[in-house]
Amino acid sequence: MVRLFLGCFLFLSFFRGYSQENTFSIDTLHVKIDSLYREDQFYAGLNYNSILKKPSEVSQEKISFGFSAGFLRDMPINKSRTFAIAPGIGFSFNNYLQNMAITGTSQNPVYNIIPSTVNYDKNRFEQLRVEIPIEFRWRNSTPVEFQFFRIYGGVKISYLLADKSVYDDGTNKIVIKNSKDFEDFLYGVYLSVGYSAFNLQVYYNINSFFKSSAKIDSVPITMNALSIGLVFYIL
Repeated sequence: MVRLFLGCFLFLSFFRGYSQENTFSIDTLHVKIDSLYREDQFYAGLNYNSILKKPSEVSQEKISFGFSAGFLRDMPINKSRTFAIAPGIGFSFNNYLQNMAITGTSQNPVYNIIPSTVNYDKNRFEQLRVEIPIEFRWRNSTPVEFQFFRIYGGVKISYLLADKSVYDDGTNKIVIKNSKDFEDFLYGVYLSVGYSAFNLQVYYNINSFFKSSAKIDSVPITMNALSIGLVFYIL
């Protein structure tokens, strides 16, 4: 009985010692580094819209905001992967609050400046667009560094999916959807600069929101926007 006990004790001691010699630790793990990594392939942004090149009588009211989100395919073009090209696709929504009332119908919209003596509750137009950005990128990232500086510049083409204008003076409310006078395609340029998750973006759309058929007192309406806001890039 004593021999059996001693035999079991020695066997368990040997097994425990063998197990300790093969215990895994974080130091013994092999971490695989992805040398073919890609950066910032999803984006989401929030921006303030400032109306530019507007008719002299038009003034902006309150805060005009917008947001966007989408996917970009990061394609590095140098060995260290600090330079890249990134085409993508996304959606944007923007509204513009100002004192130019849009009345009539979608096929025959009428434009008038609201007199300063008239009190009104709402006056805005808004647009939902699908956008196709192409970015030219620089960043000082590495395969193991996830916080880095970036400078991304690009061009963007957007196509109008839906639009709506609202004028409400408390007595009458006029809502027009899918107006024939809004441009289908907008073209713009933008620049994003930042570090880690926080990045400032400036976007300028080159052509006007309105077609040449949109007029105030026989004068064509030209109006575009400068947007400034924050954009967040996600892997």
